[in-house]
Amino acid sequence: MIDPRTLREDPEAVRASQRARGEDEGVVDKLLSLDTRRRSSIAAADKLRNEQKLLGKQIPKAPPEEKQQLLATAKDLAAQVKAAEAEQNTASEEFDTLFRTVPNLVHPDAPVGGEDDFTVLKHVGEPTKLGFAPKDHLELLEALGGVDMERGAKVSGSRFYFLTGVGAQLQLGLLNMAIAQALENGFTPMITPSLVRPEIMAGTGFLGQHSSEIYHLEDDDLYLVGTSEVPLAGFHADEILDLNDGPNRYAGWSSCYRREAGSYGKDTRGIIRVHQFDKVEMFVYAKPAEAEAEHERLLGWEEQMLAKIEVPYRVIDTATGDLGTSAHRKFDCEAWIPTQETYRELTSTSNCTTFQARRLSVRYRDENGKPQIAATLNGTLATTRWIVAIVENHQQEDGSVRVPEALRPFVGGKEVLTPR
Repeated sequence: MIDPRTLREDPEAVRASQRARGEDEGVVDKLLSLDTRRRSSIAAADKLRNEQKLLGKQIPKAPPEEKQQLLATAKDLAAQVKAAEAEQNTASEEFDTLFRTVPNLVHPDAPVGGEDDFTVLKHVGEPTKLGFAPKDHLELLEALGGVDMERGAKVSGSRFYFLTGVGAQLQLGLLNMAIAQALENGFTPMITPSLVRPEIMAGTGFLGQHSSEIYHLEDDDLYLVGTSEVPLAGFHADEILDLNDGPNRYAGWSSCYRREAGSYGKDTRGIIRVHQFDKVEMFVYAKPAEAEAEHERLLGWEEQMLAKIEVPYRVIDTATGDLGTSAHRKFDCEAWIPTQETYRELTSTSNCTTFQARRLSVRYRDENGKPQIAATLNGTLATTRWIVAIVENHQQEDGSVRVPEALRPFVGGKEVLTPR
């Protein structure tokens, strides 16, 4: 959640952020009113408790003729304290419940608008020109013996699949290449849990506007994660970190699960939009003052990986209405997909500032040894969807697929994948 001091000291900044996101700015005035009520109730309860404490010291010393009256006053005061504490709890709960619905403040340079109002920061490479009618990734993978959609649907339903043979090799190769790069840059590799407690999922901000995307196991009250960002954000919950030697960087390998609610009719063919996929995600804990520079570094590492698979891509600055609850700013890298003649997202990196860490109580000690709220950041390093961009951009007229040079050591040295 945002810093409560920002709400009190600069409410217009919160209103402006809400407007930029397309959210209700009226929530600011409601919160200010609740905050005044909450703080007033705390002061009233404290005053009554202090009176109760002073009275408690007087009763044992009081003469017999006054003691009964003092006891009656103490009883009345105890009832007042109980009522004041109930009001304090109610006001605090109402404030906290509403306050948690407020998304992170947006970066002042983020483009304002919805999903289509992003700003293109740069293009890398020209859209692939193949010189023949391209096959889409599904046709290519099926000919290569790399995917089985029919049996995926038979076993699990729509938007599920089996990666088989070279398809499985491509995914494992990509993720291992991502882990290798992460290790080179000082990340700690992590295999993360796929299920998390409600407080961890809520702490990351995913139970707000994205809650319909998440699978919930009601009998166990656990959530299937849509990214290892979630368990990695919870990894240091309620801890104080040492960030004096630089950020803590993790690379989480996980299976990811998304309901794809609201996507009926979109990307129904192939493995672009599916319910389960694998991903390596970078996750960073940093000092807030270092977060913007770290965000640029994460984007740089994503671009290093994209260079290794040799596909044209563009970098976009995501618009405020498409940021997600926790993100202060988000950059996406989108690869060119020849059969769709458009760019599709392969990576996303977000600076979440102190939003998640404040919810999860992740802190660090400043130069004076005082605990402060940490910043968190995340970024995709490789995922199943990358296979789509690889096979479509590197396909050859006979249906074979050239393997990018950097990927070859991770797929058994194969240079070309040939149809069965």
